[in-house]
Amino acid sequence: MKKINIGGVPEHFNLAWYLTLKNGEYKAKDINLRWHDYHGGTGQMCKGLREGDIDLAVILTEGIVKDIIAGNPSKIIQTYTQSPLIWGIHVAADSQFGTIKDIKGKRAAISRYGSGSHLMAFVNAKNNGWNLDKDLDFSVIKNLDGAIKGLTNGSADYFMWEKFTTKPLVDNGTFRRIGNCPSPWPCFVIAVRNEFLERNKDDVKTILNIINNTTSEFKYIPSINRTIANRYGQELEDVQEWLSLTEWSQELIDEKTLNKVQDELLQLNIIPNKWNYHDLVYKF
Repeated sequence: MKKINIGGVPEHFNLAWYLTLKNGEYKAKDINLRWHDYHGGTGQMCKGLREGDIDLAVILTEGIVKDIIAGNPSKIIQTYTQSPLIWGIHVAADSQFGTIKDIKGKRAAISRYGSGSHLMAFVNAKNNGWNLDKDLDFSVIKNLDGAIKGLTNGSADYFMWEKFTTKPLVDNGTFRRIGNCPSPWPCFVIAVRNEFLERNKDDVKTILNIINNTTSEFKYIPSINRTIANRYGQELEDVQEWLSLTEWSQELIDEKTLNKVQDELLQLNIIPNKWNYHDLVYKF
């Protein structure tokens, strides 16, 4: 049985992977798929792909595009979640900041440079007409726990993270959400290391077929909203809202969308140049 390592954030988006693993669907195809939780998010997963700790990753679109252009020897093989990610903009509950205007020039807590929380701070700044050189400052906090500490002790001023993941922290009075910033593109893609893909195309294709069978009917799994609420400590009404906003994909990200991602990253000076579509993706 072939061992294959895959990484992703331990959040509700990836429950489909947990369900297919629990059902033994990969083992039935002679694949020992091992899931690895990456609490540090995109930047940590990019490092995992580069160093060969994982073979595949369910990863933020903008983060992997940036890292492939920066030398990560990987390819995007599919869109995983078609809908945008809704990033909540959070401050400490007792913070003096009340609106997005108030955090202009303040310190954004980011998990890592090159991470989604880092890149989306630029998108938010651009959306609000800020100076990208003068009005952005960063404090590296590694993960959600680090953000709680950073905002509480004042070493960072605001924090952008997926709205529904952080909602329990808003509900319990740790954070206050002062706004939202949807990503201007589909939020998650599946990426694979080039070296691994060259030698294991059939296995990768099998993995995609299995996960796609589940995501295509994910919303219709009986009591899926309760399963998510219980597993991730979320309110049922929040899960229902999230399910209504989220669309999965079983297709490769298209050239027009990938050009849009690159145009935005180039305008924000996050990438030095645009790449050809076929250098970023692999089509089966």
